[in-house]
Amino acid sequence: MKLSRKNGLRASAIGALVVSGALVLSACGSDNNTETPTKDGGTKTSAAASNIACDGAKGQILAAGSSAQKNAMDLWVKNFQAACSGVEVNYQAIGSGGGITKFNQGQVTFAGSDSALKDEEVAASQKICKGGKGVNLPMVGGPIAIGYKLDGVDNLVLDAPTLAKIFDTKITKWNDPAIAKLNPGAKLPDTTIQAFHRSDESGTTQNLGKYLSATAKADWKYDPKTKSWPAPNGQAANGSSGVATAVKDAEGSIGYFELSYATANKISTVSINTGASAPVAATTENASKAIAAAKVKGTGSDLALSLDYTTKAEGAYPLTLVTYEIACDKGNKADTLPTLKAFLTYTASEEGQKVLSDAGYAPLPAEIAAKVRAIVPTLS
Repeated sequence: MKLSRKNGLRASAIGALVVSGALVLSACGSDNNTETPTKDGGTKTSAAASNIACDGAKGQILAAGSSAQKNAMDLWVKNFQAACSGVEVNYQAIGSGGGITKFNQGQVTFAGSDSALKDEEVAASQKICKGGKGVNLPMVGGPIAIGYKLDGVDNLVLDAPTLAKIFDTKITKWNDPAIAKLNPGAKLPDTTIQAFHRSDESGTTQNLGKYLSATAKADWKYDPKTKSWPAPNGQAANGSSGVATAVKDAEGSIGYFELSYATANKISTVSINTGASAPVAATTENASKAIAAAKVKGTGSDLALSLDYTTKAEGAYPLTLVTYEIACDKGNKADTLPTLKAFLTYTASEEGQKVLSDAGYAPLPAEIAAKVRAIVPTLS
């Protein structure tokens, strides 16, 4: 049957709408878009958004920080804004260090950071959080993937000492004996290694440093607390997306970024020899096994975690991070507090966490997620 031009255009438009709405619908499990008023009468909740409750959310809130969680944040913001009309969550992925700076200057409602606040950062937050302080609320976890581009080598295995030497430019060729020993049978070329790192202050960099400091002490002697790249050599790129793009474009390259960036750019990732019976791949499932062993070291409303980078548990990927949303426990601005609480209630909910796996992230372990859900409603 021949379609008229009008009907053909209408069919194309419908198809585009279906594609653009796929993520929201998959998270919601419904195609019923009926809207109902919320308590303040200013925003509405779509039935298609399932359990997302707007609860007085209105206007715009600004947030900034971790680029590690950007892809997760993009999904959360899209779903939340679809549920709550007239609400905008503006998140800038400028790096953990930049996010904390903006938070402690009162420029954003919350910050995203891949490392918990330092004591001096908590002290600085008390000037902004009147009568309170900044607290760390873990929201999303995942593996820090070691991505590489090396034609003909599909299943690269490295261990912590070898990674330390590569990123410290002590190993400079892909056919180095240390790499060859970990990859028997692989055809490793005599290609110069191009090691890329973050140019901005980054919690991802800090977590990599903590991992190398804990597992390769003899080969990585830099301060594990720094968010800035500590080694003198290598090549730099801005943000996780910048490092991923650099690795994708350069033969013989290697870099670090969250798994979602590797997946999106179709970049091969390293399996890590942890001392377990088999090398461990960077997957959300394997990262979850490692994060599940994390211990809460924060007190009160603060849920800062202690990760075990030295784990040798079967199938546990040790190079992980947890991104925190940093907010005031008390002293939040009255005009942004309802939106802050509604948004963080959604991201910590079962529904909010479910969207993470397909995006290359690891949902929070149930016990930790339950603690976050209990604290968010107490923010004031």
